[in-house]
Amino acid sequence: MSSKGCPDCGEIKPASEFWKLKASRDGLAYYCKVCFGLRNSRSYRKKRAKLGKKTRAYRRHSDVPEGMKYCARCKEVKSVDEFGRNRAARSGLTDYCRPCHSEAITEIRKRNHGSSRNYLLKLRYGVTEEQVEQMLAEQGGVCVICLRAEPKHVDHDHMTGLVRRILCFKCNGGLGQFDDDPDRLRLAADYLELRGSHARRMRIEIGAPVFGGPGRVRWDPYWRTRGNTLKSARHYHLRQKYGINDEDAKWLLKLQVGHCAVCFDFPAEHVDHDHVTGAVRGLACAGCNTGMGQLRDDPIALRRAADYVTGRLVQRVSAEGGGTRLSLTVPDVDPATVPRGGWKAFWEKDGVYRKETLPFDEELDMPAWGGPDPEGAPRGG
Repeated sequence: MSSKGCPDCGEIKPASEFWKLKASRDGLAYYCKVCFGLRNSRSYRKKRAKLGKKTRAYRRHSDVPEGMKYCARCKEVKSVDEFGRNRAARSGLTDYCRPCHSEAITEIRKRNHGSSRNYLLKLRYGVTEEQVEQMLAEQGGVCVICLRAEPKHVDHDHMTGLVRRILCFKCNGGLGQFDDDPDRLRLAADYLELRGSHARRMRIEIGAPVFGGPGRVRWDPYWRTRGNTLKSARHYHLRQKYGINDEDAKWLLKLQVGHCAVCFDFPAEHVDHDHVTGAVRGLACAGCNTGMGQLRDDPIALRRAADYVTGRLVQRVSAEGGGTRLSLTVPDVDPATVPRGGWKAFWEKDGVYRKETLPFDEELDMPAWGGPDPEGAPRGG
């Protein structure tokens, strides 16, 4: 048959507008596809109404133009480009458009996990929001490394996946730049104090551990000569910011044999300078240069970060009223009793302790911290 009449709508339609049905005489369904869908929808909604459940208004899927898709949440027909990907679905697209999909995911996470933050904490780190708040209270609401900034980032061991503590943005980023390597962190601390091998080599070569600086531009008599003006843009940048030129940078790179002046493991790419005096210390790799900056060019913070990575910084000790508490410094103090901004004295003493002790000192019979020894030199505990 090329056409057939539908008893519901009373229209004569092409046979393609009827579903195939082998049981019928003509091989086609009794009603056209549109009327057949309406009948099915009325039957379905009648059953759902008896169960006390609501359903959306009937809508034919074929009514959606090609290249478009209906979002069941906002009840709008939108371009397929506004839907995310879902390989599990026949269409390969999500049921909801992107804004609605985000809202639905947020509602589901809040319903099942309390909040999106709690869901992400459990997914990434295996801890709950309540456990994080408890850790913050134990730390006294301060980053355990720098003891000055507000901790907002959960830090974890990338090898084991175990959560260590809660850090501020800079300390957390600084550890990542140094690849959680305690040796690199300690080398960087010595480098900043001009105590490392690079500073000794500089003293041998030029008689000083640093050179250059903004002041060099003012006293250099050759700055305005013609031979010094026909240079590259890099030359002017180096002269203006660091008080060195292309020749100085090449000489420094040759002195360091192309390696970072801090870790000696990676290529030297960036000029490192003292942010107070402007003097150039050396050429560093991207990780060391950025990591030192994020840890505020502070040797104490770098040594504390090294001990934090190795598990020597944060210790659990017995509390006065029973139970245990955290200890973050030497000399020891309860973090919960120190007000914000009151860590300076403990910070300085702890810096002396960590500068004078090495990781293997823990295995020795070291005396407890008690201030400077009779000769005036600090001793570790």
